[in-house]
Amino acid sequence: MESPGTPTLDQVARLAGVSRATASRAINGSSRVSDRARVAVEEAVRSLGYVANPAARTLATRRTDSVAVVVPEPDDRVFSDPFFGRTLTAVNRVLAERDLQLVLLLARPGEEEDRTLRYLRGGHVDGAIVVSHHRSDHLAEHLAGLALPCAFVGRPIVGADRVPWVDTDNVAGARLATELLLERGRRRTAHVAGPADMAAGQDRLVGYLGALSDAGLAAGPVEHGDFTEASGESACARLLATYPDLDGLVVASDLMARGALRALAAAGRSVPGDVAVVGYDDLGADHCTPPLTTVVNPAGELAERATRLLLARLDDPATPRDQVLLAPTLVRRESA
Repeated sequence: MESPGTPTLDQVARLAGVSRATASRAINGSSRVSDRARVAVEEAVRSLGYVANPAARTLATRRTDSVAVVVPEPDDRVFSDPFFGRTLTAVNRVLAERDLQLVLLLARPGEEEDRTLRYLRGGHVDGAIVVSHHRSDHLAEHLAGLALPCAFVGRPIVGADRVPWVDTDNVAGARLATELLLERGRRRTAHVAGPADMAAGQDRLVGYLGALSDAGLAAGPVEHGDFTEASGESACARLLATYPDLDGLVVASDLMARGALRALAAAGRSVPGDVAVVGYDDLGADHCTPPLTTVVNPAGELAERATRLLLARLDDPATPRDQVLLAPTLVRRESA
């Protein structure tokens, strides 16, 4: 209950010369307020020293002022992969502009996913941003069914037509990587692919094979990893055991490429002399030995644009479910 001397919303409205509803909308950041009314309400708030009651505001607006970032990955991967750090930093920066709180939800398939969906259904957040999704999590379909405003960083492998998302053209990016190796005269190439249950893993494989086909070459050998350094090392070791004369390697992430470089060094292969290597992401690639030629996957930009798509839908639920595909770029360093 407000104390006798506490300024009220009614007093703000009277001083601003607007209705109580208009004053409430202006204070809560609604777009359905004229600039003139907004300025008048802001001046009245400053003059009276009015402070909104957060609990009352939540009841009135049904807003929690928080947004979930849902990551269906194991904890250790989230806190060790620079992609997630870059993503969370960008999301938090954009939310802070609107004084919104980020809530991190780690949701591996199974019981943890069920718990996450219960949380999202419970009205604890105003919307959700999903990162690093797999075929088995069905998060796009779940969120579309909940009618909870959402946006995806990366194209969902299932339900992509039902939700907004922002991604890099991974097919084109892997083509760039493969074409560079072909320009360097490498003809015995191989690919360390990402997970087959993720759109990025599938698309980068398609781009690699497509570039070889366009050049009139047979498909190169492929081993899959899970976008971790250890999986890249073991995948490269398997390729070398079966195809010891390979001279070019396209790796679907820089972390896996870092592991592949270690496997090549252990096998006595020089880079790029014996084997030219191209990674993907440009996250720490310049700190590899040798510095890694890679395709840029702008994690920060993807996350920022996805967050703004979500905010647009929070402001107006009728906003179209945009799907944004960014053109890839290649950074040439010493590994290829």
